[in-house]
Amino acid sequence: MAAAGVCRSSAREDLEKLSDRCSRLCPDLCDRASSSSWGLKAAMVLLHVTFVGVIFLFDANLIRKTREEPWFTAVYLVVFVATLVQYFLTSGSSPGYVIDAMRAGNGSNTTYMKSPILKQSNSRNENIISSSTQNQLERQSSYSTSFWSKLVMDLYPPGSAIRNWTCTYCNIIQPPRAKHCHDCDKCVLQFDHHCVWLGTCIGQGNHCRFWWYIFEETILCVWTVVLYITFLHSEIVKAWWKDFIAIVLLALLLFCLIFLLLLLVFHSYLALTNQTTYEMVRRRRILYLRGIPEKVHPFSRGISKNLYTFCCPRGSRYTLEAIPGMEELEERARPYTCIDIISCRCC
Repeated sequence: MAAAGVCRSSAREDLEKLSDRCSRLCPDLCDRASSSSWGLKAAMVLLHVTFVGVIFLFDANLIRKTREEPWFTAVYLVVFVATLVQYFLTSGSSPGYVIDAMRAGNGSNTTYMKSPILKQSNSRNENIISSSTQNQLERQSSYSTSFWSKLVMDLYPPGSAIRNWTCTYCNIIQPPRAKHCHDCDKCVLQFDHHCVWLGTCIGQGNHCRFWWYIFEETILCVWTVVLYITFLHSEIVKAWWKDFIAIVLLALLLFCLIFLLLLLVFHSYLALTNQTTYEMVRRRRILYLRGIPEKVHPFSRGISKNLYTFCCPRGSRYTLEAIPGMEELEERARPYTCIDIISCRCC
């Protein structure tokens, strides 16, 4: 019995040492969130490879056409690879977190907040923080908070209370259009939604990249649907189970295509009007949007300027938008006339 207990304890120690080594070598694999994210990415790649690989395995005419006209298949494979690359770029991009905007907005405090927060003193135990360093950190932290508070409160109408715009989870003041994401556990600038398929939030920093991913995915899906329909209508003799698999995959592709087209049209409309999904769906719950008519888009600056801001962001990585005044909102709520249409008021 004693020998068995010793063997079990030694086995546990060996497993703990092995897990520690694995966590040091591959920290992402030991983290549950990171491992699930990588599992999702692997599933998405496998799904794409399945849809594309089946049609190339089943369709003999496509293989013959590839030999005769290799450019056709080459262009299709380029679109396929570009879509997967865009997927990984979008999933790995930052949506623009409020905490990062705070660090960038403070300027002189950017390098300070990226450096180690506490400096250890050269005492014997090497764990006691010197009082001078601690006082300096407190002064810099208070300056950072006050600077951000003044910067954000200037974006809201006069008389707004700070507690109305303070996140109860991050305990930081949110600028307009920001929202706390419970999946990422961070406040996101111009929060649109949290995409489950990408494993990240969609916000100010990656909304345009997300649109391009949907666009490329739609093109790939349309092209693949055409290949499956061509295969099913071909007159070559093929086994019944190949037709069955092709019909099932085609049905799934059509469902994905309808979803992608609706998503592409919806986000194109959001880009043209400078809105987000959260602002459109939860408009009545957002405090600073309650008194604004539904047909008025408070942050829209015209179609051309909206597209330019959406596709070509400014040199600064983070952009904070102020809430328009009542006079500007009343001007936007004014109905269109023939002169407004001729002068392209909407643009």
